[in-house]
Amino acid sequence: MSINFYRWNEIDEAAKARIMRRSQANIDAVVEQVMPIINDVAKRGDAALIDYAKKFEEADVKNIKAWDKEFEEAETALDDDLKAAIQHCVANVKKFHQEQMNRVEEPWMIEIEPGVFAGEQVNPIESVGLYIPRGKGAFPSALYMLAIPAMIAGVKDIAVVSPPTKDGKTDAATLYTARLCGIENVYKAGGAQAIAALAFGTETIPKVKKVLGPGSPYVAAAKRVCSVIMDPGMPAGPSESIVLADETANFENTCWDILNEAEHGEDSAALLITHDETLAEFVRENLPKKIAELPEPHKAICTKVMSDYGGVILTESLEQSIEVANEYAPEHLHLKTADAENVAKKLLHAGEILIGEYTPSSLGNYGIGVNHVLPTGGWAHTYSCTSVWDFLKRTSVSRCTKEGFESLKPTVTTLTDYENFPAHGDVLRKRNL
Repeated sequence: MSINFYRWNEIDEAAKARIMRRSQANIDAVVEQVMPIINDVAKRGDAALIDYAKKFEEADVKNIKAWDKEFEEAETALDDDLKAAIQHCVANVKKFHQEQMNRVEEPWMIEIEPGVFAGEQVNPIESVGLYIPRGKGAFPSALYMLAIPAMIAGVKDIAVVSPPTKDGKTDAATLYTARLCGIENVYKAGGAQAIAALAFGTETIPKVKKVLGPGSPYVAAAKRVCSVIMDPGMPAGPSESIVLADETANFENTCWDILNEAEHGEDSAALLITHDETLAEFVRENLPKKIAELPEPHKAICTKVMSDYGGVILTESLEQSIEVANEYAPEHLHLKTADAENVAKKLLHAGEILIGEYTPSSLGNYGIGVNHVLPTGGWAHTYSCTSVWDFLKRTSVSRCTKEGFESLKPTVTTLTDYENFPAHGDVLRKRNL
């Protein structure tokens, strides 16, 4: 089994660029492939969604929207332990995101100068679509990570889309979690066609203003294409992670930490970055053994990842490890070093930072309370972790008294004259007051 092993100071710029690029090239390649699907959904609506469900999921969908009876059947079908686990994680995620909302200021205004007032008011986005991937399993955690901040923010219309199962239904865990979060509008559609349905609307699925949620390269490509008519949200594509560690890390644990995100899919990226050669060599030697312990298809997935977008990067120092991690801007960053709290302050670009041996990615993925829908593809340079702010928008509000108007009038007309906007100036000079 081949594990990529890079000595950072010895590889060329092309190799470094490929590591930084990860699977974004896959998204570029499928844009043209999703265009016909998007156009077809825009033209034929529900009929196209039913046809694509048959083609891509081998599902015979009778009703695109989940019925009440399906929600009830889903709750009955789930094991009590699973329902309790979902409830526990939902409670933690609610508590975390409610605290975010508590920190959102009420409408505010300050006096900029005598008679001139300016401030902001915050309002929820009117409608959003939440994309919940399915792949080879069901991911209720993706639903509560998106639904909870949307509900807390006060979004009026929330539409959940998720690929149907082969029996033409929405998986039980997704339906149970949706109702637990207070959402009733769940639709059986996945892939590029689901994004198109949310962008254009169909007979059953409503058109929305913004779509959030992780997905395959096809979903990411469809979001890119549809971005001209709706807000596609932050880029949330294939999973990626960095474990940044030094000699203080538990070597065995580090192997498993690397595989945590690697098993998501063959287009995932999972890297160990370390300046400790003993750790790097240990992982290089022992990671294949850990992968061999996994059941299929996860064994094959991790094998592919570690020979493609994953691997071990050996640096010259902790400072260089931090530099490489900041340039990469990973979705998940697990930090396992001495003095980790202070090292974390130097990590400026990451979707999330998990600190220490007791904070493996799985806890953040499910139940700490932080959101696991995070920017990928290097977009952590400019995008933040999902929060209530993804479902809110700010509007500036201002007001001038007569005193403020007269104070600003000569200043502003000087600028309107300079920029050659006569109507801008006349609205001040010729104003009837």
